[in-house]
Amino acid sequence: MTRKSTTELCVFFGCNLLIWGSKKHLVVDSSVGEAKYRVVAQGVTEILWLKSLLSELGYPCTQTLVLWCDNLVTKSMVENPIFHSRTKHIEIDVHFVREKVENGDVDIRYVPTLHQVADIFTKGLSRDRFVFLCTKLGLRGHLCLTLTLILLLL
Repeated sequence: MTRKSTTELCVFFGCNLLIWGSKKHLVVDSSVGEAKYRVVAQGVTEILWLKSLLSELGYPCTQTLVLWCDNLVTKSMVENPIFHSRTKHIEIDVHFVREKVENGDVDIRYVPTLHQVADIFTKGLSRDRFVFLCTKLGLRGHLCLTLTLILLLL
């Protein structure tokens, strides 16, 4: 209705879901690629903060952090500087994410929309798809029902 995109985020530590949620963007994005790129930049910031927090708590993470994105255009924007002319208006996000990928701090990988677990927070889903994503989140039985009730109350 407002043409503003909604960001959805799930952060896992191993198989454990640590952070989740959704947030409506403050501005209208001019393309899906731009909206997804802003989400990727927010996600990179979030997982780098979490990595820093865990390190301060005595649990340093030496592995490359993986961020899953369901948009191939966004993944290409990270990997290919040729897109620069199309991304000037989101230049800070582009450079920040590209730098983190080039340094090996973060790896952006593609996940088909069918398997994008964060969709459970923002999209109307069929019962089968909802249960499938609940299972991917590690929720079973009554926990899935509880999540359903919580999402309905929002």
